[in-house]
Amino acid sequence: MSKFPDIRIDDQWILSKRGRKNQVDPYKPYAYFIEKERTVTGTIEDVTIILLTNSECPFHCLMCDLWKNTGNEPTPEAAIPAQIEFALSKLPQTKYLKLYNSGSFFDKRAIPVKDYKKIALLINHFKTVLVESHPHFINKNCLSFKNLIKPDLQVAIGLETVHTEVLENLNKRMSLNDFSRSVDFLNSNEIPSRAFILLRPPFLSEQEGVLWAKKSIDYAFRVGITSCTVIPVRPGNGAMDDLAANNYFSQPTIKSLEDVIEYGIKLNKGPVYADLWDIDRFSSCNKCISKRKNRLSHMNLHQQIPVQVNCTCS
Repeated sequence: MSKFPDIRIDDQWILSKRGRKNQVDPYKPYAYFIEKERTVTGTIEDVTIILLTNSECPFHCLMCDLWKNTGNEPTPEAAIPAQIEFALSKLPQTKYLKLYNSGSFFDKRAIPVKDYKKIALLINHFKTVLVESHPHFINKNCLSFKNLIKPDLQVAIGLETVHTEVLENLNKRMSLNDFSRSVDFLNSNEIPSRAFILLRPPFLSEQEGVLWAKKSIDYAFRVGITSCTVIPVRPGNGAMDDLAANNYFSQPTIKSLEDVIEYGIKLNKGPVYADLWDIDRFSSCNKCISKRKNRLSHMNLHQQIPVQVNCTCS
C-alpha cells in the first residue's frame, strides 16, 4: 500500500471531502473531563482536560477530524476564559491541566493574546499546564504566556511521522527541520515538549506503519522531546474515508499499537503513551479487547510491559 494517489492532496481536496461541522457554543468548551496520567516524575495523577471551542485551525491536515467542533470566525475575546471557568466549576480540583483547542494554542485567531492574563488567573493554582501547537505558532507568544502563568508550561507538537513523503502528503505544511527547530526553541526556554505520533497514517501497510511509528519515536527523543503520545489513525473525516475506499488507507490494529508502545517504553528515554480514545474500534475481537485495553492502560500509567495477551485472534 506504499503508493501515493495521482490526485493532489491539498486544502481544496481535503475540504471538498468534509461533512458538516457540529454546532458549538463559543462560550462553552465542547468537552471536559478528568483522566489519570503518569507524569514525567513517575507519579500517577488526576489530570483536568478541557477541549476548548475556538476558530478552526488554518492547517487542514489530511487525517484531522478536530475541525468538526470549531467555529469559522476568530474566537471572541473573553470566550476562552469563560470556557475554562465553566469547565473548572464542573470538575474536581487537580494539580495538572491540559488545554486542547483543536489546533494551536498560540494561534491568535484561536486564543486571543489579550485573553492570556485572564487565562493565567484561572489556571495559576495548577502545577503544570499542557497546550498544543503547530510549529508555525511556536514563537514569542509562547514566552509571553509562560511568563504570565505560575504552572510549568508544556507544549505538545504533532510530529506525526518521520516518513518524509507521507508527512508531505499529510498537508501539514511542516518539515522535520521545522519540528526540531521548535523543540530547540522550547528547550532553550525551559519548556518541555511532547510529540504526537501517528500509527499507520495513509499510504503505509500495517508493517510499515509500525516501523515508521517506532522511527518517529526515536527521532522525537533524539531531538529533545520529553514524552510521546502514539495516536492510531482512524477514518471519519471524509478525506480518510475516500482514501480507505481507494485502498490508500486502513486503520491499524490494537496489537500494532501494543507493539509500538512496548518499543517506546523499552527505550527508557521518557514516557510513551497510547491514545486510548475510541480504542475499541481498532480491534475486531470481542474476546480480548478488554484485556488489551487494560494492558495498554497499564503501560500508560506504569511505563512497564505486562505479559502479552494470548487469544485465538492472534
